[in-house]
Amino acid sequence: MKITLKLYASLARYLPPEAVRNVIEIEIPDGASVHEVLDRYHVPRGEAHLILINGLYVEPEQRDEAIFRAGDVLAMWPPVAGG
Repeated sequence: MKITLKLYASLARYLPPEAVRNVIEIEIPDGASVHEVLDRYHVPRGEAHLILINGLYVEPEQRDEAIFRAGDVLAMWPPVAGG
């Protein structure tokens, strides 16, 4: 199935070169989990702090579950520090 993957800030370096403005449409197997997508793109799990599917926060305990539907948008941000 196809989903849209968006990686922001320092995570953008893990996107394939054909990504445009931090976004790429990808093909994932039915039943794939968030962690499987992270692993496929070599994104260290500890670096993907804020994870949203269609704008809704994905709790850490849900990240190993198959929760995608075709057309979903998966967006991730690293931990942010500052003041």
